[in-house]
Amino acid sequence: MSRELLQNVRVLDPVSGSDRIADTLITEGQIEAIAEKIAEFPADTQVRDCQGLILGPGLTDIYSHSGEPGFEDRETLESLMQAAAAGGFTRVAILPDTSPPVDNLAGLALLQQHIRNLPPGLPSLYFWGALTAGVKGQQMAELGELASCPVVGFADGLPLSNPALVRRLLEYIKPLGKSVALWPCDRTLAGNGAVREGAVSVRLGLPGIPASAETSALAAILELVASAGTGVHIMRVSTARSVELIRDAKARGLPVTASVTWMHLLLNVGAISGNSKDAGGKNALTASLPYDPNLRLEPPLGNLSDQLALIQAVKDGVIDAIAIDHNPHTYEEKTVAFADSPPGAMGLELALPLLWHGLVETGEFSALELWRVLSTRPAVCLGQTPATVAPGVSAELILFDPQMSWTVDGPSLKSRSANTPWLGQQLAGKVVQTWIN
Repeated sequence: MSRELLQNVRVLDPVSGSDRIADTLITEGQIEAIAEKIAEFPADTQVRDCQGLILGPGLTDIYSHSGEPGFEDRETLESLMQAAAAGGFTRVAILPDTSPPVDNLAGLALLQQHIRNLPPGLPSLYFWGALTAGVKGQQMAELGELASCPVVGFADGLPLSNPALVRRLLEYIKPLGKSVALWPCDRTLAGNGAVREGAVSVRLGLPGIPASAETSALAAILELVASAGTGVHIMRVSTARSVELIRDAKARGLPVTASVTWMHLLLNVGAISGNSKDAGGKNALTASLPYDPNLRLEPPLGNLSDQLALIQAVKDGVIDAIAIDHNPHTYEEKTVAFADSPPGAMGLELALPLLWHGLVETGEFSALELWRVLSTRPAVCLGQTPATVAPGVSAELILFDPQMSWTVDGPSLKSRSANTPWLGQQLAGKVVQTWIN
């Protein structure tokens, strides 16, 4: 029988609000006991001194992209799941923009077949069903059929430009009892922009995307939610004004939740210049090349005021969760001019250590606050029961060493792609063990 005793470990449990030093006994994948001191245990127990380490529930990612099927040179399902496990994620929800997309039962069955062929011990993988056929934003997908299958909800992961279609979607989905995730973005206002509009974009000489490209679309979505009464998750919040709109919507009792991607909390548009002065002292990169294509994101990194508003909104609960939005690309795809590069960056392996050192060690967040928005609240947004650290429950846990040093390079990464601005840098913080239910 497999038994492990973790002694003197810092146990975080956002569900109960507990943060304490304790011994934890895990037997055959079950948490058997948590106590200040466990003095009696079977002789065959593997004992480990975990002083300085953190034991918490596995993390949940609300949405990320998979290369497989269709773009296996970017990422396979196996490499994505290995990267997730390495980063502490035990649950990952995948957006439907694969090739073929998950807009019908056949597309979903193909992905499920791929999963059955993977080795055991990997994180749980969930799928969003497409809102529209071919994720093209023109007509509804087979929502009724998909709703009868194990999809976590419906999302294209792309903006929907037709408000009439959004209204019909919300009205149709309401009785199906599934989540809906929408990304507010007006492509006509965004135009050919590559960065957030403002003083820094002018200095960079890059076309700017106004904040109104997000906020005008968000305001329209919130009006449709108020009319239809269908719960909606707002993806990729990136502006201070969006925070105000969501705060007001929640105060009015609208059924909305929201998430921000992890890089928008750590960085702002100033990071693109490679100049810490432009970042206003909020640059989590120890070194950055100017115009690094790995900083080309959708939505773009906000201005400093946006970054500060997003951090506060997560603390206040206006924004419910942090999403990773892992978006792998090959070296060749990203080795182009900044404005020509495809938007997106990998992140499953990097988010926890960088958020820990960028937000917890700086005093912005408590350890429990960070774990809550990476584990408990994302699971709730997906309509799932969150993992917890308590006796008698299955062990869905990670053991995190916040001081363990490692270098972000090809051999250290489980992901098939390495499109990150932290490539080549030395980080502190590593998940050293994962228990997957």
